[in-house]
Amino acid sequence: MSIKLEKGAPAPSFTLDDENGSPVSLADYSGRKVIVYFYPAASTPGCTTEACDFRDNINSLKSSGYQVLGVSKDAPAALRTFKEEQGLNFPLLSDPELTVHEAYGAYGEKNNYGRIVTGTIRSTFVVDEQGAVQLPLYNVKATGHVASLRKKLGLD
Repeated sequence: MSIKLEKGAPAPSFTLDDENGSPVSLADYSGRKVIVYFYPAASTPGCTTEACDFRDNINSLKSSGYQVLGVSKDAPAALRTFKEEQGLNFPLLSDPELTVHEAYGAYGEKNNYGRIVTGTIRSTFVVDEQGAVQLPLYNVKATGHVASLRKKLGLD
């Protein structure tokens, strides 16, 4: 069973390759608010819905001071295709070894249509300017997630 991050905990640092194979670190956003979300697989229906929801809300999130980073186990080439096909406007990061997933508690046992399976737990973390977890959200729904997140952050 993986750990679960609590509000106020230091956000685990990471450096992962983006869709172009360029390294991106959480430290690159030091002093800024960051939304780090984990999704199971690029170009699948639920993950596409969630990514497009972030895409469609990126301007309002950025104007409120938030940067969005999407993380999956997909290779950079698959992420690049996903980003291009969906017109995504934020970095997608590749975590094929699942080390960052595990550090955030976003990989482990989950209920998938009534079956217990091991995999990516759809999760979102809001990291504040000091690098602490402001809001840990596990087992989020793909549909309507950004609206729910905006409400929790007091952005509506």
